[in-house]
Amino acid sequence: MGKRMLMSFATAATVCAIAFAQSGNVKDVIGTWEGESICTVHPSACHDEHVIYEISDAGKAKLKMSADKVVNGERQNMGDLACTYDGKTLSCPFAKGVWAFEVNGTKMAGTLKLTDGTLFRKVDVTKK
Repeated sequence: MGKRMLMSFATAATVCAIAFAQSGNVKDVIGTWEGESICTVHPSACHDEHVIYEISDAGKAKLKMSADKVVNGERQNMGDLACTYDGKTLSCPFAKGVWAFEVNGTKMAGTLKLTDGTLFRKVDVTKK
């Protein structure tokens, strides 16, 4: 194998290794996440909440997020969202806006932006 071909192979292998290390696996987001969801629009009907998200595989490259808030120590389900994960961002669009979460190991930081672009919530959760 020529020196030039060997260098090309080594460069390609390095690029692939870096890309693989930077992209997450869908299994990284499946599980239970818990933390705080804080309102950013004041005054509004929005309330700061302690939240628990259960993320599961919904098949066909989709995920399901079941979202609960904790009130007086009890979980109250707020509904389910269909989500996608591109290896870094968990995105959950719905009729009123988009929930988007940046995944970093066992931490997720996210936002709820309404269809008009208003930043409505900020979320910080940790995987349990």
